[in-house]
Amino acid sequence: MASERLDAPELPDFTVLKRLARDQLIYILEQLPGKKDLFIEPDLMSPLDRIANVSILKQHEVDKLYKLEDKPVYSNSDQLCFLIRPRIKQVKFIANLVHTDKASGRNRKYKIIFSPQKFYTCDMVLEQEGIFGDVTYDEWSFYLLPLDDDVISMELPEFYRDYFLEGDQRWVGTVAKALHLLNSIFGPVSKTYGIGRCSKMVFDLWRDLLEEDERDQKERQSDLGVVFMIDRDVDYVTPLCSQVVYEGLVDDIFRIKCGSVEFGPEVTSCDKSIKVLLNSQDKVFGEIRNEHFSNVSGFLSQKARKLQSQYDKRQGMDIKQMKTFVAQELKGLKQEHRLLSLHIGACEFIMKKKTKQDLQELMKTEHSLLEGFEIRESIGFIEEHINRQVSPIESLRLLCLLSITEYGLITKDYRSLKTQYLQSYGPEHLLTFSNLKRTGLLTEQVPGETLTAVESKMSKLVTDKAAGKLTDAFSSLAKKSNFRGISKKLGLIPRVDGVYDLKTPNDMAYIFSGAYIPLSCKLIEQVLQRKGWTGLEEVTRLLNGNEFVAEQLSDRNSSSSSQRTIVAVFLGGCTFSEISALRFLGKEAGYKFIILTTSITNGARMLESMMETKS
Repeated sequence: MASERLDAPELPDFTVLKRLARDQLIYILEQLPGKKDLFIEPDLMSPLDRIANVSILKQHEVDKLYKLEDKPVYSNSDQLCFLIRPRIKQVKFIANLVHTDKASGRNRKYKIIFSPQKFYTCDMVLEQEGIFGDVTYDEWSFYLLPLDDDVISMELPEFYRDYFLEGDQRWVGTVAKALHLLNSIFGPVSKTYGIGRCSKMVFDLWRDLLEEDERDQKERQSDLGVVFMIDRDVDYVTPLCSQVVYEGLVDDIFRIKCGSVEFGPEVTSCDKSIKVLLNSQDKVFGEIRNEHFSNVSGFLSQKARKLQSQYDKRQGMDIKQMKTFVAQELKGLKQEHRLLSLHIGACEFIMKKKTKQDLQELMKTEHSLLEGFEIRESIGFIEEHINRQVSPIESLRLLCLLSITEYGLITKDYRSLKTQYLQSYGPEHLLTFSNLKRTGLLTEQVPGETLTAVESKMSKLVTDKAAGKLTDAFSSLAKKSNFRGISKKLGLIPRVDGVYDLKTPNDMAYIFSGAYIPLSCKLIEQVLQRKGWTGLEEVTRLLNGNEFVAEQLSDRNSSSSSQRTIVAVFLGGCTFSEISALRFLGKEAGYKFIILTTSITNGARMLESMMETKS
């Protein structure tokens, strides 16, 4: 792996975001003096734990904590506090509770804390339910959670479904406010690049917020240089590929939640599960997280030998040396040993699981789909996968990858595969296929003449300029993938003589075993190299346009090192594979990437959000 360049800039300290969120929450809780019970929405429990633990909440008169669930509330407290997302369902649940208390003659105080903000629909529900005057409310502006030194998440997994499937734009303003918060703390950025309709909308709202306090920002020194915004639907191929870097595999198999993972008895070799925080503070994890899985076991055995030799130093020490060793080194060695044994256990479990799934055949199929070879054989593998009922999500992932890399499925294949899927996993998945079609993840090829005929008829009725806009509208409605053309233009499939070197790779393709460079990361690399979209016109046309570039600050206000600090904003989720690829690019090119995402995603999470039934 490439080593860090000496001229790479330092990352800003994002722990200030945690402190701000914690201080604001404490201030809100203190607005309701006296002992109170706090009900927390399940989705907010993990993020809250990273900001303020139970002892901090207890210090500010929170008596008991409950998970907010759809069942009766039993609390003896006279003051109830609810920490929720701005969702109608939760507001209605609180309204029912207030009505129940009123009916039984119970007099309590109620406070709702909306995070990260309150939507107008919440006010409407409170009014309709007749309890608007019975509750007080506050907004906890908890927009950004630093998961690591270079990864910030908004922890909004629903963003993807809400915007890309339902067309609901309610979170767009939330992302703009999050960027504005980053801007106000770490200084203004010099340039913003972006691609995608959602990115453009977020940028326009963010620019409006910037214009409101423009004078305060002008003379500030900045820690940030460039912002690059990208919609998830610009690159669907990357999240649909199997992850093979260590952190991505851990996420696929164990599900990393809010920067933590729970290793069960099969990993810990004891009866209980252990929750581990995965970040750069974990020395063992920090060295293997971005590595291809084939390199990890060798590194761990080498690390185990090194640790053993450090333990062996105790032999032959006198009393004074032993005292120093115990005081200074032993605790650190024990902690490292504990983490090492956990990661070795995780590796063994991953290898067992992947062997069962016939990993070689799966990877061969994926690589064939990416390269456009042996498509019939790949379809045969997918059919076998479906008929053996391996996993509904895995089968769906391969179907979507086939569709996106092949410009949609021909009618015969689409109907055959859909029928087999529904027979294997149940007719309730009909709605899932409808959702996948709407998002462009799994489409049926439509004869080109149909669309062209409609366009040509429309163009006779309107001016040339309007006809061009209509063509764009039709192409976005069709949601067709142009992966083959884009791949050729950008060289996403590396041509390598012999075997690809995974130990010392020279491009980002190592994250997919040398088969494919992630489109999202390649776009970022190309735009940064060219300092804009010039020369990428054909690529942006194939991606349905919506690219933009905006100067926001003269370069004199930002240092040369901050110019190489890039904030990559993923709207709709980002995978750990993309994070690893951007870290690799940063080391190679002397950039420091900060990844800001609406949530961490992968193929399974993305497809689960499309399902109307839980598999």
